[in-house]
Amino acid sequence: MSRQIFISLPVADLSKSTAFFEALGFARNPQFSNDDGTCIVVSDTIAVMLLTHAKFRDFTPKAVCDTSKSVEALFSLSCTSREEVDSLVARALAAGGTTYDEPEDLGFMYSHSFVDLDGHGWGVLHMPGASAA
Repeated sequence: MSRQIFISLPVADLSKSTAFFEALGFARNPQFSNDDGTCIVVSDTIAVMLLTHAKFRDFTPKAVCDTSKSVEALFSLSCTSREEVDSLVARALAAGGTTYDEPEDLGFMYSHSFVDLDGHGWGVLHMPGASAA
Protein backbone atom coordinates (compact mmCIF):
# COMPACT_ATOMS: atom_id res chain seq x y z
CA MET A 1 0.00 0.00 0.00
CA SER A 2 1.27 3.47 -0.89
CA ARG A 3 1.40 6.02 1.86
CA GLN A 4 -0.89 8.98 1.48
CA ILE A 5 -0.49 12.53 2.70
CA PHE A 6 -3.34 14.78 3.80
CA ILE A 7 -2.26 18.39 4.19
CA SER A 8 -4.63 20.48 6.32
CA LEU A 9 -4.61 24.21 5.56
CA PRO A 10 -6.58 26.98 7.28
CA VAL A 11 -8.40 29.20 4.79
CA ALA A 12 -10.20 32.51 5.29
CA ASP A 13 -12.88 31.94 2.64
CA LEU A 14 -13.64 28.28 1.98
CA SER A 15 -15.63 28.89 -1.21
CA LYS A 16 -12.94 31.09 -2.78
CA SER A 17 -10.11 28.74 -1.78
CA THR A 18 -12.02 25.73 -3.14
CA ALA A 19 -12.60 27.55 -6.44
CA PHE A 20 -8.90 28.47 -6.58
CA PHE A 21 -7.71 24.87 -6.31
CA GLU A 22 -10.38 23.66 -8.73
CA ALA A 23 -9.12 26.30 -11.21
CA LEU A 24 -5.72 24.61 -10.97
CA GLY A 25 -7.34 21.45 -12.29
CA PHE A 26 -7.66 19.58 -9.00
CA ALA A 27 -10.89 17.79 -8.09
CA ARG A 28 -13.03 18.26 -5.00
CA ASN A 29 -13.90 15.05 -3.15
CA PRO A 30 -17.51 15.59 -1.99
CA GLN A 31 -17.33 12.60 0.36
CA PHE A 32 -14.91 14.51 2.59
CA SER A 33 -16.24 18.03 2.05
CA ASN A 34 -18.82 20.07 3.94
CA ASP A 35 -19.41 23.62 5.23
CA ASP A 36 -16.28 23.39 7.42
CA GLY A 37 -13.83 22.01 4.87
CA THR A 38 -13.14 20.84 1.36
CA CYS A 39 -11.02 17.88 0.35
CA ILE A 40 -8.98 18.72 -2.77
CA VAL A 41 -7.54 15.69 -4.56
CA VAL A 42 -4.08 16.49 -5.92
CA SER A 43 -3.20 12.90 -6.84
CA ASP A 44 -3.96 9.32 -5.80
CA THR A 45 -1.72 9.81 -2.77
CA ILE A 46 -2.07 13.53 -1.96
CA ALA A 47 -5.09 15.42 -0.65
CA VAL A 48 -5.30 18.97 0.65
CA MET A 49 -7.90 19.60 3.32
CA LEU A 50 -8.99 23.23 3.12
CA LEU A 51 -10.47 24.05 6.53
CA THR A 52 -12.20 27.11 7.91
CA HIS A 53 -10.17 28.73 10.67
CA ALA A 54 -12.71 27.51 13.23
CA LYS A 55 -12.44 23.90 12.03
CA PHE A 56 -8.65 24.08 11.79
CA ARG A 57 -8.52 25.18 15.45
CA ASP A 58 -10.31 21.92 16.39
CA PHE A 59 -7.06 20.11 15.51
CA THR A 60 -4.54 22.33 17.32
CA PRO A 61 -4.43 24.60 20.36
CA LYS A 62 -2.00 26.92 18.54
CA ALA A 63 -2.96 30.11 16.71
CA VAL A 64 -3.38 30.06 12.96
CA CYS A 65 -0.29 31.50 11.29
CA ASP A 66 -0.64 34.97 9.80
CA THR A 67 0.82 34.17 6.38
CA SER A 68 1.16 37.86 5.51
CA LYS A 69 3.93 38.02 8.15
CA SER A 70 5.15 34.45 8.65
CA VAL A 71 5.59 31.17 6.79
CA GLU A 72 4.39 27.99 8.46
CA ALA A 73 5.54 25.64 5.70
CA LEU A 74 6.37 25.47 2.01
CA PHE A 75 4.84 22.74 -0.12
CA SER A 76 6.52 21.35 -3.23
CA LEU A 77 4.65 19.50 -5.94
CA SER A 78 6.32 17.55 -8.74
CA CYS A 79 5.15 17.86 -12.33
CA THR A 80 5.69 15.63 -15.35
CA SER A 81 7.19 18.39 -17.53
CA ARG A 82 8.42 21.98 -17.65
CA GLU A 83 5.24 22.83 -19.53
CA GLU A 84 3.13 21.46 -16.68
CA VAL A 85 5.10 23.61 -14.21
CA ASP A 86 4.48 26.72 -16.30
CA SER A 87 0.81 25.84 -16.86
CA LEU A 88 0.10 25.22 -13.17
CA VAL A 89 1.69 28.52 -12.14
CA ALA A 90 -0.17 30.36 -14.91
CA ARG A 91 -3.49 28.87 -13.75
CA ALA A 92 -2.69 29.85 -10.15
CA LEU A 93 -1.97 33.44 -11.18
CA ALA A 94 -5.13 33.59 -13.31
CA ALA A 95 -7.17 32.34 -10.32
CA GLY A 96 -5.89 35.13 -8.05
CA GLY A 97 -2.69 33.65 -6.67
CA THR A 98 0.68 35.43 -6.73
CA THR A 99 4.32 34.55 -7.18
CA TYR A 100 7.51 36.02 -5.76
CA ASP A 101 10.03 34.48 -8.11
CA GLU A 102 10.78 33.66 -11.73
CA PRO A 103 11.09 30.19 -13.26
CA GLU A 104 14.50 28.68 -12.57
CA ASP A 105 16.34 26.08 -14.65
CA LEU A 106 19.12 24.38 -12.70
CA GLY A 107 19.71 21.71 -15.34
CA PHE A 108 18.66 18.83 -13.11
CA MET A 109 15.48 20.64 -12.04
CA TYR A 110 13.11 23.25 -13.42
CA SER A 111 11.01 25.09 -10.86
CA HIS A 112 8.67 27.97 -10.24
CA SER A 113 6.20 28.74 -7.46
CA PHE A 114 2.92 30.35 -6.52
CA VAL A 115 1.24 31.58 -3.37
CA ASP A 116 -2.41 30.63 -2.92
CA LEU A 117 -5.20 32.95 -1.76
CA ASP A 118 -4.37 32.33 1.90
CA GLY A 119 -0.63 32.95 1.59
CA HIS A 120 0.51 29.31 1.50
CA GLY A 121 3.61 28.85 -0.67
CA TRP A 122 3.69 26.13 -3.33
CA GLY A 123 6.86 25.15 -5.17
CA VAL A 124 6.22 23.49 -8.50
CA LEU A 125 9.06 21.49 -10.02
CA HIS A 126 10.07 19.08 -12.75
CA MET A 127 13.11 16.83 -12.32
CA PRO A 128 13.62 14.70 -15.44
CA GLY A 129 14.41 11.10 -14.52
CA ALA A 130 14.27 11.75 -10.77
CA SER A 131 12.32 9.77 -8.23
CA ALA A 132 11.79 10.59 -4.56
CA ALA A 133 11.89 6.88 -3.67
